[in-house]
Amino acid sequence: MLTLGVVAVVLATLPWWLPGRVVALRLLVFERVNGQEAIIVPGPKVPVERFREVYSHPAASGRSQGAVLSDLFWYWLSPGADVHQEHLEPGERYDAVAAATRGFLAVSKTDVEDLAARCARRAAPAYRLRDLAMPVWAEFSYELVFGAACPPEARDLIVGNADDVVTALKCTGLRHMDRRDRLTAYLEARLDRVRRPLPAGLTPREQALYLQGVFFNTAVVQMAEATAHIGMVLAHRPELQAAARIGDDRFLDQVINETFRLYPLFGVAHRITRGDMPGIPEGSVLCFSYPDFHRAGFPEPDRFDAARFEHGVRDLNHIPFGIAANRPCPAWRVAPIALRAAFRELLSTWQLTSAARHTRSLPNRGPCLLTPAGTRPPAWRTRVMRLRDRWEDVWRSLVQLVLGGYMVWDARRQALCARHFGDR
Repeated sequence: MLTLGVVAVVLATLPWWLPGRVVALRLLVFERVNGQEAIIVPGPKVPVERFREVYSHPAASGRSQGAVLSDLFWYWLSPGADVHQEHLEPGERYDAVAAATRGFLAVSKTDVEDLAARCARRAAPAYRLRDLAMPVWAEFSYELVFGAACPPEARDLIVGNADDVVTALKCTGLRHMDRRDRLTAYLEARLDRVRRPLPAGLTPREQALYLQGVFFNTAVVQMAEATAHIGMVLAHRPELQAAARIGDDRFLDQVINETFRLYPLFGVAHRITRGDMPGIPEGSVLCFSYPDFHRAGFPEPDRFDAARFEHGVRDLNHIPFGIAANRPCPAWRVAPIALRAAFRELLSTWQLTSAARHTRSLPNRGPCLLTPAGTRPPAWRTRVMRLRDRWEDVWRSLVQLVLGGYMVWDARRQALCARHFGDR
């Protein structure tokens, strides 16, 4: 009888303890992927005071070759990882790709705001904020690239592909190459319609994969994730949402900055040293932890406080888009403007309410109840949401453990990056 009681208690409390244990185990697996060669920053060898110095050092310029961890990212982003701006090694090809990306993103603030607002205005309600946001940023990216409104069939291809990428990255599902292939073929057939020159020296297929990787994988995924995080922050804090709805752009910028501090879009960015640095030999793999850096130097770092950014970000441990001296995110200027304009539009239409968990990895895609601006859903709906999310988290965490373990093994087996560089 006692045994049955213990089993019943264990099963009943699963949502409160199992997901956290599984996440910790998954993190341990990923930490071990790179073996003993990885140097965690900040960490014992590189304290937080040296974070910016090391991150911006010219020797910390390698991106893929020489890191076992690269095989994992290439696995999730292939085909096309070899022409993806974030994963190219320094050199002529990287310079050509980076220049092309800057050209597409060289859009005036007014045009960015107008485009983001128009796309957000067409957003269809969805139970999960990431699902709501993906079509918005698919249309946004399409118009940046092609200078024309996004056809529904293109939007569906882009969303399907981006959802496949981020689902695999979060280990809640496996990759579906047919979705990627359909989008690649669509883009390759329309290369003559882009509004800016594409990178020189690439074949047509490589140019299509470049567009897919930069604008229709990374851009759509990261902007949708950012939207979901900001939305969850506001949904959990009605008073903050009310202030953001009537406040000026400066206040909304503070909310966005604090969201990126507490829920950075990047967990770990790795670089391979191409020369000696003080205390760090050539060939070292540096793993820069954004969450740890963003916590350092802030009182009560787990508490959301937009007022931290009342006086700007210059002297704070806050680098949501990387560091300008070393491969920053090319959308560092466009993304905040677009997000602010999109939320102005969304908040004018909807009230956001959520009782679901909000974590940095956001595997639940941001469950949120949408009601007309200024109204609240019945209390029973939020209670049902909380219970539903807790139990979904049990199954989701087990799926992540199984699929994550499988994909780590498969990525190491295929060694896509190592084979590309002839390291294996």
